[in-house]
This record gives sequence, C-alpha cells and structure tokens, in this order.
Amino acid sequence: MQDPRITELARQLVRYSTSLKKGEKVLIDLYDVPESIGIALVREARSVGASPVIKIHSSQITREMMRGATDEQYGIIAKHLLSEMKDMNAYIAIRGSNNIAENSDVPAERMKLAMGKMRPVIDHRVKKTKWCVLRWPTASMAQQAGMSTEAFEDFYFQACLLNYKAYLPAANALKKLMDQTSDVHIKGPGTDLKFSIKDIPSIVCAGTCNIPDGEVFTAPVKNSVEGVIYYNAPTIYQGIPFDGIKLTFAQGKIVKAEAAGKNKEINRILDSDPGARYIGEFALGFHPHIRHAMRDILFDEKICGSFHFTPGQAYEEADNGNRSQVHWDMVNIQRKDMGGGEMYFDGKLVRKDGMFLPKALQKLNG
Repeated sequence: MQDPRITELARQLVRYSTSLKKGEKVLIDLYDVPESIGIALVREARSVGASPVIKIHSSQITREMMRGATDEQYGIIAKHLLSEMKDMNAYIAIRGSNNIAENSDVPAERMKLAMGKMRPVIDHRVKKTKWCVLRWPTASMAQQAGMSTEAFEDFYFQACLLNYKAYLPAANALKKLMDQTSDVHIKGPGTDLKFSIKDIPSIVCAGTCNIPDGEVFTAPVKNSVEGVIYYNAPTIYQGIPFDGIKLTFAQGKIVKAEAAGKNKEINRILDSDPGARYIGEFALGFHPHIRHAMRDILFDEKICGSFHFTPGQAYEEADNGNRSQVHWDMVNIQRKDMGGGEMYFDGKLVRKDGMFLPKALQKLNG
C-alpha cells in the first residue's frame, strides 16, 4: 500500500512548488530513491496535463564517473544535459543516499573539473526553469540525525509538508525589513561580524525551490564583510564532514579559515577559485520543525533561529557579483540552547537568541 504522505508530497511538489501546467515538460531526477515517489510524481504530473521525463541515477556510479573525470568526458555529458535542460519547463530532483560521504575519495582536481563543466547546466536550471530539489529519508539520514528510521520519516514528512503559505506574511515582512537595511552586525560566541546588504534584494523562500523550505536570503556587498564568524553547526562539503569552522574576514575576503582538524581540507576548497573566499549569500532560517543540524544542508540551512553565511557563488536574484564554482552554506544557530547571539539591522536589535523581536516577524519564531 502506498504511504499517503508520498502522494501528498508529490501533489505539493507538482501543484505548489513547481506549479506545473498543462503542456509543460518536467524533468524528474531520481537519485537512489524508491520507485514509489517516482510513480507518484509521474501520476501527479500527468494529472495536471504535464509531460514527465524520468532519469534514474546511482550515487555509486556517479562517484565512479567523477573519479575518472576528463575534460572530454564531462564536456560531452554537460553538452547533452544542457540541451535536455533547455527543453524543459520544470525540474524536480529527489536525492537519496545511503552514504553521505560517497564522494569523499573523489580526487579534488576531478571533482573541480566535473563541477566546473556542470555549472552551465545548473545555471540554466536555476535561472530558466521552475525547479525544486529535496532529499529522501534513508536509514543513514536517520542515523545522522540521531533518530530511529521511523521517527526520522515522521519528522521528514512533517517538515516537507509544512503549510508554507501560512508563513508568507511574516516572511514578506522580513524581506521588507532586509530590503530597507544597510548595515548588519552579528554577535555571538566566537562571532563578531559586520557587513552591508544595501541595495541587494532579499528573496523569500517558502516551499518552492528547496524542500523543506523556510528562509529569506540576500547577499552582502562583496567587499564589506569584516570580522570573524564561528559556525556552531556541523557541515559536509564534497563528501567531507567539517566541525567548528571559523572564518576571519578583511575587506570581504576570507583571510583565515580554520576547521577542527581539517585546516588543509577547508583551505583547499576555499582556494578552488578567487570567488570561493568571498561570501555569496546571507540568509535567515525559520522552519519551525527543524531545530538541530544533521549535516544535510537542505535541512540545516532552514533551522529555526539560524542564519547561514555562504562562501562562493551568489544567486542571480540577490547578486553581489561574486562568482565561484563553490557554494557552501555554513550555518550558525543563535538560539539560547546553542549559545545565543544578537543580530542588529542598522544598529537596531532585530533578533536575540534566535527570536525575532518585531511583532510582524514573530510568526517566524517557531
């Protein structure tokens, strides 16, 4: 028997997140997930008159492809994938994995090559299609979260099936406040950070592109970042887990990067290209059901009472001009149980210990 939550999730992705319409084409990318969600998405896409195109992937095969990546090989792959993406109106990707570190032994230069070749495909998908990306609950994800498989599945569906529309008024109020703000000052344990967001648009994310959702993002003026930040949430990038990351900035640039026992690894990633040492995104997370990090960024960047400050590529919608093949969402949680902290907009305290103070924003406090 089909879990009714799978059907409900497929309906939300098709009818709300991507708003598929009759005659549109949608590419459904499935990575190590059960057939049930693929079938539900195909049926739901057809029910609105859209044409689904399915691709099925294996993370282990993808790893093997990247381990031997060459310019010629990934040039061909990118050429055909870009042609396919240009023929689509929408894109839905569901990504499961039994091993979050599957790519940890892919040589750095091969990873860089593959990611560089795939950038035009990703750029077209983000800029030119209606798209939505989400993870799929697995036993390994439950283990990361320190939960039983059943409990994690319940948490997953609760988070993904949130009534996002109910949060739009407060999220739009936060956007308005950020759009009016020039200077940001963030303080907390190990953190004293100042930067400007003047004249850079802020964008509400409430159930469309990334599921689970729940953030408002912008970008700092590229050369404005000064000070130090300590990220108290664990993270993983290019298959490598990191803890206790600390970044020091001068004139927008990361001039010192530290990570518990992995200084060499973090600096190798930040040396991928010049833009990797500048920040491409600043965002505030407010999902009420996501409260603890689990090394899965689609969840962790939405943590209630958190913000992320992202080395690398800026989004076109909130563009500070930074360009990089890196986009690494690193998270700081400011709730009292995580050490607390303050966030000031133009000198006014707007969030303390992860709680918004203005009345119009208090729905976002979870």
